[in-house]
Amino acid sequence: MRLFENLTATQEPAWPELQRLAREASATVEVLAPDETTCRRTLEQLQVTTRSYLGAVVVHSGGLLIDNGWLRVYGSPSLGEPRRMPSLAAVNGFPPTPRDTWFPAHGLVVAHDVLGGTYVLNGHDPEAVARPGRPGEMIYLAPDTLQWERLEGGHAAWLGWVLDGGLTDFTDGLRWEGWGAETRSLNGDRGLNFFPPLWTKEAHEDLGATSRAVVPMAELVGLARSTAAQIDGTDLGPLGTFDDRLPDSR
Repeated sequence: MRLFENLTATQEPAWPELQRLAREASATVEVLAPDETTCRRTLEQLQVTTRSYLGAVVVHSGGLLIDNGWLRVYGSPSLGEPRRMPSLAAVNGFPPTPRDTWFPAHGLVVAHDVLGGTYVLNGHDPEAVARPGRPGEMIYLAPDTLQWERLEGGHAAWLGWVLDGGLTDFTDGLRWEGWGAETRSLNGDRGLNFFPPLWTKEAHEDLGATSRAVVPMAELVGLARSTAAQIDGTDLGPLGTFDDRLPDSR
């Protein structure tokens, strides 16, 4: 396995470009501070260089909170990060020390949105784990349909699209009047649970009339898995792991 020093020794690092995109983004972008130990361990397990957007986010940020906290892109935060952003390593269950025999068989969970929608970077054989798309393609579990959607691009193209305002059209029908006021103060391990649920006819007809409650993200993704299994017997596979042992706060 290549060491951290080798993976960061690139003449074309992606972070300056990402910083520029974040400054020029039409949506808000909050860049959390990284933790040195976490970023080293995570990059060595990923075995990608900082020439990639994925490697750059892992090494240079504790994660990104985008568009009033609607989207949470995972990086390498410290354990005591006040915004309680989970790390990419924790969400994907990385081993305590990098192992060359370990890989995320169902793909890499790189982000969630506040509704529990899950963004995954496909692994080498998505068909074998009942995921759509090509190897290395981004896919999305839509919280209002509980179906996987192909995003027809890799991680860099997806993150660039997000920072260029792509969420505005992508979330059509999933936002309500005043949504920003409800999402901007939420921490990275919390999301919104709807009643009636997002996948019901009532929610589709009048999203603004639903009631919403702040819940742990673990609860949202767990509910998505159990509901999909009950409705049509679908096993969505792992959607991320969250640690709720820290004191609850917003």
